[in-house]
Amino acid sequence: MSSARSSESPALERFQSPGKGRGLRALRRFAVGELLFSCPAYTCVLTVNERGNHCECCFARKEGLSRCGRCKQAFYCNVECQKQDWPLHKLECSAMCVFGQNWNPSETVRLTARIIAKQKTHPGRTESEKLLSITEFESHLDKLDNEKRELIQNDISALHHFYSKHIEYPDNAALVVLFGQVNCNGFTIEDEELSHLGSAIFPDVALMNHSCCPNVIVTYKGTVAEVRAVQEIEAGDEIFTSYIDLLYPTEDRNDRLRDSYFFTCDCRECITKKKDKDKLEIRKLNEPPSAEAVRDMIKYARNVIEEFRRAKHYKSPSELLEVCELSLDKMGAVFVESNVYMLHMMYQAMGVCLYMQDWEGALRYGQKIIKPYSKHYPLYSLNVASMWLKLGRLYMGLENRPAGVKALKKAIAIMEIAHGKDHPYVIEIKKELEAH
Repeated sequence: MSSARSSESPALERFQSPGKGRGLRALRRFAVGELLFSCPAYTCVLTVNERGNHCECCFARKEGLSRCGRCKQAFYCNVECQKQDWPLHKLECSAMCVFGQNWNPSETVRLTARIIAKQKTHPGRTESEKLLSITEFESHLDKLDNEKRELIQNDISALHHFYSKHIEYPDNAALVVLFGQVNCNGFTIEDEELSHLGSAIFPDVALMNHSCCPNVIVTYKGTVAEVRAVQEIEAGDEIFTSYIDLLYPTEDRNDRLRDSYFFTCDCRECITKKKDKDKLEIRKLNEPPSAEAVRDMIKYARNVIEEFRRAKHYKSPSELLEVCELSLDKMGAVFVESNVYMLHMMYQAMGVCLYMQDWEGALRYGQKIIKPYSKHYPLYSLNVASMWLKLGRLYMGLENRPAGVKALKKAIAIMEIAHGKDHPYVIEIKKELEAH
């Protein structure tokens, strides 16, 4: 945090947040859209699916990247990026050559391997740890059930299996702690359409506590996290980000927070549950469904969301689309189209249509999603921005320029606050507008 350590007075401080442990607090006022701080990744790893599209080192997206001569699987902007990445890429390079198609550690394992290597080469505090060091991360080991412990042991086995050569391992107990820390404090880096680019560790960003009505938003510029105000922040206010997708009703959000981060949220939204009624809106029928029928349908919806998540790994796109359509039919008997469970399945269906290049189908779903998204999500939401962006690009591709321009401008309006006006994504979308 450049301002926090320069001669001017610091803008932010670490403090003990009542009932929440440590947190981050503002020492001066921040306006909406203002950058509070940025934090370079302590270490990061590009997802395997984006190889060839993004530089392995700086995550820049460009054509004509040059590949690593040995493994032929890592791509770089130039020699500088390749050299800079070598101390970490060498952990994987020779193993990828040896294992070939069978080299498949999870992203968590890859990220953890890089942390172990980095801790050896940089034992002191890094530029990413001005307020919180990695060693201070919570691991929540005492709260892990057997299933989660077993998953960690599987990750440790994979780490030993795929990375024997260039790593000096800590003992098993220390590895359990480290995986626990990574699971609770890792970040996923996403692009402007919220596609997954990779995983990273941003210690100073991990200092912020969660709220379902956050006053900041975290976006990424390459491998640097940037934190911007999405509400007015006064001196003395605690800085809150959101750890989860805020579309869902209070009960779902807290299930997710307990499962992944081991706490229950007590923010204003969770106490008042003000948005839940709209999020769970029921059809106005002559015979209103009983409370039990509604409860059963919510249970069905939650199950189908989980079932779809698993089915993605083994069903064909047309089969996945069928799962979406059948579940929408069934839920539609009780829920209105703006109900968040309907929206979830429409969003999945839109994703499948995009994958199948059925642009009209994707657009039909997107048009139904955008208005309720704007109502259910906070004012400056990356989910809403990315939906406007997808719609704008679909309209443009389908030669509906007026609708395309309108949608892209809506995306830009949100992104200028969330990403900043000079972000490469914002500049890129403005170029798209000019080109059409």
